[in-house]
Amino acid sequence: MPPSTPRAITNRELNRATLARQLLLRRARLSVPKAVERLCALQAQDARGPYIGLWSRLESFRREQLTRAYERRRVVRGTLFRVTIHLVSAQDHPGFAMRMQSRWRDEFTNWKLPADELAARIHALAEKGPFTYAEANKAVPELPERLRWRVRCLTPLVHVPPAGTWGPTRVQVTTAERWLGVHRPDERQSAALLVRRYLGAFGPASREDLLRFAALRVKDVQPGFEELEPQLLRFESEDGRTLYDLRRAPRPAADTTAPVRFLPMWDHFILGLLDRTRTLPQEYQSAVIQKNGDVLPTFLVDGVVAGLWRLEDEKVKLEPFTPLPRPVRRELDDEARRLAAFLR
Repeated sequence: MPPSTPRAITNRELNRATLARQLLLRRARLSVPKAVERLCALQAQDARGPYIGLWSRLESFRREQLTRAYERRRVVRGTLFRVTIHLVSAQDHPGFAMRMQSRWRDEFTNWKLPADELAARIHALAEKGPFTYAEANKAVPELPERLRWRVRCLTPLVHVPPAGTWGPTRVQVTTAERWLGVHRPDERQSAALLVRRYLGAFGPASREDLLRFAALRVKDVQPGFEELEPQLLRFESEDGRTLYDLRRAPRPAADTTAPVRFLPMWDHFILGLLDRTRTLPQEYQSAVIQKNGDVLPTFLVDGVVAGLWRLEDEKVKLEPFTPLPRPVRRELDDEARRLAAFLR
């Protein structure tokens, strides 16, 4: 790890840094693939989530921009971090998938299941065209009932459009190799890519933050930290944790103004860190993060989660946690009207 003495950094500075990395201080003028790379990954269980997340982050974003990026194979949707569905750039997917596959393959070994043989059957299924998870399960009956859902971990799979686009669609998948035409990247470089993208999107952050975000082990990411060592800075948080960051990443001043913003379900501004207090105050966490794991749609005031929102009768309804000053309420109402128009 970098030998330099860590610099102290406040929670307020960490909040502003995360806002900047998450494109929430000002809407960016970026293409969809570049924005997704900057964000590392977008949680995508809800197909509309990435659309709403990008609307809050990109200037003049339109739904068809993301749909077109899906269809042109510039971004892909599939099972990755924490064995949940994510949207990532097509360029980053092979490296990310390699990190996750290394972790998952060890689990299949522990379960005494022939992962290579089962994966070969999934590849043979893909040769016939896109398929459903139910069809994949039929191809590998050796998976016990409790592990049936792990069929998506045998080999990297991606959703085939229109799955993942706006509106209800039937999910069909194919292998990432067939969809993207790429092969396995260098293992050390794939680890470095994940560390670089993660710190670029959430830094300064601890190694434990990354392990929680991806559900990986130290040995899965350590080569990446070692590879990037000359490019990393160290910081010490108010609670004494060692945090790492890229040297040239933005770290705005603590008094930087933050506009109101609306976030979709499962947004990584909340989920991306082990210590969520820099973005979601402790007293509101149980209201936002449900017992079943759902993370509700929220809005931000002064850079932190200040309430929930929902769409009702084609209007965005606000549920603030505490009374809001009139100027803030007006700003939120204006943004809510713009969001409602986007959702319609």
